[in-house]
Amino acid sequence: MPVRRRDSGPDRALVWEPSERWVRGTKGGITVVDSRRPILVWEPGRPVPLYAFPREDVRMDLLRESAPPANPTPGATHYDLDTGEAIVPDAAWTYPGEELAGYLSFAWFGRDVLDHWYEEEEEIFVHPRDPHKRVDALPSTRHVQVSIEGTVVADSHSPVLLFETHLPVRYYLPREDVRLDLLTSAELTTRCPYKGVATAYWSWAGGGEVPPGIAWSYPDPLPAVEVIRDRVAFYNEAVDITVDGVRQERPVTGFLTSPER
Repeated sequence: MPVRRRDSGPDRALVWEPSERWVRGTKGGITVVDSRRPILVWEPGRPVPLYAFPREDVRMDLLRESAPPANPTPGATHYDLDTGEAIVPDAAWTYPGEELAGYLSFAWFGRDVLDHWYEEEEEIFVHPRDPHKRVDALPSTRHVQVSIEGTVVADSHSPVLLFETHLPVRYYLPREDVRLDLLTSAELTTRCPYKGVATAYWSWAGGGEVPPGIAWSYPDPLPAVEVIRDRVAFYNEAVDITVDGVRQERPVTGFLTSPER
């Protein structure tokens, strides 16, 4: 099939490229998608990719054509998913035009359309990993201090710096270098396609205007970032971080206001 990569079309064009990963998706123990020939699709205005699959690799017998959503894509066909145990509305759709005829995508991004997605034998979360994005977790000897409302809550000379394309550097610190007695546990779990599931979160115990859940840890990170296991990181957006004596500017992102937090 023709390939339209992100550097080959206008910014508002639908772009795609093939993937050689074996991708599967399940719902209620039923394999809905099983494909060794998916493509990655970047829809206009969406910064992260979706997978699209040939119809032959999808359990089309579980899909029922549905009414279009409130803001439909002209020429697209939408489907509900019916496993016999549950019906998920607007779970999948086709793409208009001839180039992607015969391909379907499924909704991700916080909607529980399918229960589990796998690339090869590794479970993936939130959205497919972007092959044009890098995540590097590098041990360092930089001196990192974290302060909240003037109180030093972490001081370390052995951080792991996590560099993720288009995001602020995150500083993962050994627990023994963090004043966890100044923090309280927060009931929060988040998922990241590049790092795994963060099930340990903390809030500032000192009150004030500090938002909740400003620190987190990955007890069982994905293999590519194993080095951050059990370390504690803070949202640069809400705390003061000093690196080698230089105060870092607080970045502006949407993480602390995300509905998925």
